[in-house]
Amino acid sequence: MGSKGREIVGMDVEELLNLLNRAFCDEWFAYYQYWLGAKLVKGPMKDAVGAELLVHATEELAHADMVALRIIQLGGTPVTKPEEWYKFTNCGYDAPDDPFVKTILEQNIRGEQCAITVYKKLLDLTREKDPVTYNMVLTILQQEVEHEEDLQALLEDYELLVGAMKG
Repeated sequence: MGSKGREIVGMDVEELLNLLNRAFCDEWFAYYQYWLGAKLVKGPMKDAVGAELLVHATEELAHADMVALRIIQLGGTPVTKPEEWYKFTNCGYDAPDDPFVKTILEQNIRGEQCAITVYKKLLDLTREKDPVTYNMVLTILQQEVEHEEDLQALLEDYELLVGAMKG
C-alpha cells in the first residue's frame, strides 16, 4: 500500500483490517447462501425468488471483491482459507437446508439485517477517519438495504399469494 494512503487513515489500521476481514467473510457466506438458495428454492414464486437471489449473489460477490481490494490497499491480506470464515464471520451462515420459498426468504432477510448492522457500525467508525473505506462501506450499505427491501417485498407477495389461495 502507498504510505500516504495508509497515513490518511485516522484510526488503528490493524483494528480496521480486522473489521474488514470479518465483513469479507460475511460477504462470501452471503454469496454462497444466495447462490445455493437460488438453485434449491422450491414452492410458490420459486422462479421469481430464485432470480432475485442470483442477482443478490452477484452483488455480494462484488462486495467481497471491494472489501478484499480495500484490505490489500491498507496493507493487509484478506482471509485466505474458507475454513477460517467461521472464525471471523459476524453474521454466520444459514444453510438453505429447508428450500421452501418462505424459509429461504426469511433466512436471507436475517442475513441482510445482520449485514446492515455490520456496515452501519463500519460507517460510523470510519466517518471522520477514513474517507476511502467510508465511501466503499456506504456503497455496500446502500445495496444491503435494497436487498432487505427486495426480499421483504417478495415475502409480502408470497404471503398475499398464499392468503389468496386459502381465501
